[in-house]
Amino acid sequence: MMSMLEKYKTKVIPELVKDLKLDNVMQVPKVNKVVVNAGVGGFREAREALEAFTAELSVLTGQKPTACKARLSEAGFKIRKGDTVGYAVTLRGQIMWSFLEKLVTVVLPRTRGFWGLDPKSFDGSGNYSLGIREHTVFPEVNPNAVKGIRSLQISVNTSTRSDKEALHLLKSLGFPFKKD
Repeated sequence: MMSMLEKYKTKVIPELVKDLKLDNVMQVPKVNKVVVNAGVGGFREAREALEAFTAELSVLTGQKPTACKARLSEAGFKIRKGDTVGYAVTLRGQIMWSFLEKLVTVVLPRTRGFWGLDPKSFDGSGNYSLGIREHTVFPEVNPNAVKGIRSLQISVNTSTRSDKEALHLLKSLGFPFKKD
C-alpha cells in the first residue's frame, strides 16, 4: 500500500496541476504543518495525570509537546499568569505525513458517531481544523491505563490561501469529507 506522502507526490500533484489549471508544479498546494492542541482543564493541579497525558500526547504525535502558558490571570477560572493551560505539538516533514495517514486511515474511522469531516471548518485562509473528543481513539493510547479523557484540536495548515483549493487538496489526500 502506498503511503500518503508517496500518494501526494505521484498522484495528487499531477491531479491538482490539471484540475486547478496551474502553470508550475511549485504552485501546487501542500500541507505545511499540523498542530495538535490540548487543554489541561480541570486536571492541571493533578501532577500525575498531567505527566501521564503529556506522555500519551508525545507517543501519539511522535514529538514532545510544549506547554502553553496563560498570558493573563483569570480569577473566574482560578488561573494565574504563567500557569500551564494546555499543550501543543507542531508536526512537520515525515512525522506530519505519518500522523496524517494514521488520522485518516485509523483514528477517524474509530471515532464513535463519525459521519465525515465538515467541509465548512476551513478558516478562510486555506487551513482546516477538526476536534477529537476522546484521545483514546488513537491506537497508541491504552484506554484502560488513562488517567482522564482529553479532547484534541488538530489544525492542518496548507500553503494555499483558498479554502476551495485546500478542500481539493485534502480530499485528494483521502480526508473523508461529508457529501454536500
